Amino acid sequence: MISAFTNLNRFAVTGGSGFIGTNLIDALLSDGGTVLNLDIKPPQNPAHIRNYRSCDILDRQLLERILSEFKADALVHLAARTDLVEGAGLQAYAANIEGVENVLETLRAVPTIRRALFTSSKLVNKNGEMGKRAIDYTADTLYGQSKVLGERMVRQNPPACEWTIVRPTSIWGPWFDVPYRQFFRSVANKTYFHIIGCDLPKRFGYVGNTVAQIISLLKCPSEQMSGQTFYLADYQVTTIREWADEISTQLHGKRNLSAPDWMVKIAARAGDIAKLCGVAEPPLTSFRLRNMSTPTADVPIEKMMAIAATLPFSQADGVRMTFQWLMAEKNLQKQS
Repeated sequence: MISAFTNLNRFAVTGGSGFIGTNLIDALLSDGGTVLNLDIKPPQNPAHIRNYRSCDILDRQLLERILSEFKADALVHLAARTDLVEGAGLQAYAANIEGVENVLETLRAVPTIRRALFTSSKLVNKNGEMGKRAIDYTADTLYGQSKVLGERMVRQNPPACEWTIVRPTSIWGPWFDVPYRQFFRSVANKTYFHIIGCDLPKRFGYVGNTVAQIISLLKCPSEQMSGQTFYLADYQVTTIREWADEISTQLHGKRNLSAPDWMVKIAARAGDIAKLCGVAEPPLTSFRLRNMSTPTADVPIEKMMAIAATLPFSQADGVRMTFQWLMAEKNLQKQS
């Protein structure tokens, strides 16, 4: 049972209609938990509609009323704006700043909640950089800066309940969207060509493992998690080439071809121009190319490993299960 250590069985999830939230709700329900999803969007998974309440976390009174009525034991705060379309400035990320403030105020008003997980991002630091301390920040995107502000609010004015901050890395799997859904599709359509300079070690995270890590933080004794910061990532170090080749081998029985550097640079520049022209998520930009060419294997995961020593899925497992979901989704779309 999820409640083995903490006796928690009523879980509220903000942003439960999103990518990680949809997978988390599946896992909590499968484990026998009573779950409430608070989101401005209806669930992606139709089976979750009975667990859904429409709620904007910027509406503190509504948030407080719903959570008071539900009498949640634990809160997993996932709701956020996560894109890197930054033309409207930092104020466009109000959900990541005012939303955290509203959640903190709500936790003070709803005494039944005994454990809270606040979801931040590895982008509180530049990609490839790690501060020596959890409070060291080098964010170079507005999204990352908004998450820094959210973390600071939690630490400077923490709730009375047990709390922790989690920083997901590059998470992928069923119910995902850009950019990794595009990545899978390009490999499936044989339009992906490996970038030779992107063979550096990386840590990604299959969403099934991410959910297992979140649940382990809901289960573990207070002294292991309260007031701590954890990175969520697979323990297996990989490269983009290895990951892409796993996808291609499972689907096509062969590895991917490589593209010359000059072609990649032209494609990235074309993506930059497309973004300036209003395309929200072009397949490749100079920013994305820099991220792909940056090693990220130094993400500190030792504290997470001390709580969840092993993870349930390998990279190959994740690829297989993601393709199964993509095929099921495609069939559903054909039937609708």
